[in-house]
Amino acid sequence: MKRILQYLAKYKGMAILAPLFKMLEATFELLVPLVVKDLVDVGIKNGDKPYILKMCLILVLFCGIGFLSAAIAQYFSAKAAVGVSKDLRRDMYAKIQHFTHSDLDTIGVSNILTRMSGDVNQVQTGINVTLRLLMRSPVVVFGAVILAFTIDVGCAIIFAVVVPLLLAVVFAILLATIPLFKKVQKNLERVLRSTRQSLTGTRVIRAFCAENEQVEDFDRENDALFTLQKFTSKISVLMNPLTYLFINFAIIVLIYTGAIRMESGIITQGALLALYDYMSQILVELIKFANFIITMTKAIASASRIDEFFAEGKLPEVVKAERDAKAPFIAFDHVSFAYPSGGTVLRDISFTAERGETVGIIGGTGSGKTSLVSLIPRFYDATEGTVKVDGLDVRAYEGESLKLRVGVVPQKAVLFAGTIRDNMRWGKEDATDEEMLAAIETAQGGDIVSAKGSLDAAVTEGGKNFSGGQRQRLTIARALVRNPEILILDDSASALDYATDARLRMAIRDMQNAPTTFIVSQRTASVMHADKIIVLDDGEAVGIGTHDELLESCPIYKEIYDSQFKGGERK
Repeated sequence: MKRILQYLAKYKGMAILAPLFKMLEATFELLVPLVVKDLVDVGIKNGDKPYILKMCLILVLFCGIGFLSAAIAQYFSAKAAVGVSKDLRRDMYAKIQHFTHSDLDTIGVSNILTRMSGDVNQVQTGINVTLRLLMRSPVVVFGAVILAFTIDVGCAIIFAVVVPLLLAVVFAILLATIPLFKKVQKNLERVLRSTRQSLTGTRVIRAFCAENEQVEDFDRENDALFTLQKFTSKISVLMNPLTYLFINFAIIVLIYTGAIRMESGIITQGALLALYDYMSQILVELIKFANFIITMTKAIASASRIDEFFAEGKLPEVVKAERDAKAPFIAFDHVSFAYPSGGTVLRDISFTAERGETVGIIGGTGSGKTSLVSLIPRFYDATEGTVKVDGLDVRAYEGESLKLRVGVVPQKAVLFAGTIRDNMRWGKEDATDEEMLAAIETAQGGDIVSAKGSLDAAVTEGGKNFSGGQRQRLTIARALVRNPEILILDDSASALDYATDARLRMAIRDMQNAPTTFIVSQRTASVMHADKIIVLDDGEAVGIGTHDELLESCPIYKEIYDSQFKGGERK
């Protein structure tokens, strides 16, 4: 909750004014039974019509002031709550941008979405309700008890006994439900994760006729959530009936006691009516307070999960290192790597690459190709050994200075909703049309712009209005538009035919200030003309050399080559 209070401090004025106006509303509400008491005991008893009219006008005035105060309090509390949720989402989104790939792998997308949506909404509701009821309910409850003592001590003792019992019930239920609501949110994450997995993999699921299995898995997760929510609700809903039970019993005792004291002449009819009004106010307010406690329980659980979110992930450590001016442009020195979830994927990799060279990386599925190139822009840190770029350990680069030198085209071609121009500007924000078109031509995508009409052609979410090959070429162009010193093509030409793939590689090689290019591919045709080819097998570099050298010295490379070529011709 400390973090939420820090965010609320920005809206301190509203956070103070909202409960103050609620207290003002409560104050006038507490005065109403006293006015009614005088109205009955003086006006009605004596038949004094001017006095009755005067008291009625006072009641109308109190009602108007109370309504205005409540409206102002609601406005300020809602504005503060919405402001905090807006700031929270903004900072959570900014936090996500600084998560490393390891952090995202560990936390999970479903977890992040749940906290940015459900948890933030719960906190927003909690703040809104708190600012309106945190001060009002205690003022009404304890104010009613105190004013009851000013009317009649004998009857007020009933108030003094019932209120502490009710508070004990409320806080007991509060302590029991806070941990349960945390579990509910975690179960909700599992349901969302199942849903997301089904949506993103829907084609695969249908291709394997696995719809029924997915429904069964979802039902298990959903039933577990339902069971926990039902159990939690059974505890939390006890609050209202228990509150009614205590208060209604207290009202029976109050009326009975008050009637006896009124018959004895100790209190008046107006006094008994005022005492009944105060007991009714306590009933209404404690019901509100009970609902407030339930809402706050959920909000506290969500606030705790938001705190956990902000505690997740750390900025990559920047180490101190000296630049070696004589070192190769890129150097891997006895590099090993394992993902946080466990399992070493790279073992003792060593190689170098000079400026402008093309390095091919080939190997079987799961051999560690993508993991290897991910170490260059420091998406992950090597667990052993060092990776150097331009003679400096990649861990010594500060901020985005390293990533700005690298153009990365991932395996999955991702385009963002907007236009072709918007997507090109992801590569270089101030890129001119000439630079964009030149990058698209190099990526063999000139026909795409011609077919779509211009750079302002619309791109739907995920680029679904483009074919797979078009998406790949546009993502390659997006990486090229910044003229990177290092270009990583991670199996990013798989949807291109051999001729287009060959033209693409030649165009990149012929670029002015051609980048050092890493081509990750399953095709020997894509890497065979590289200056250096690294053959990976189960995380180890089993061969490093040119195409001809590897055909002679590396059985695994020759096996891959022979499986794709026959008699010098592609199958």
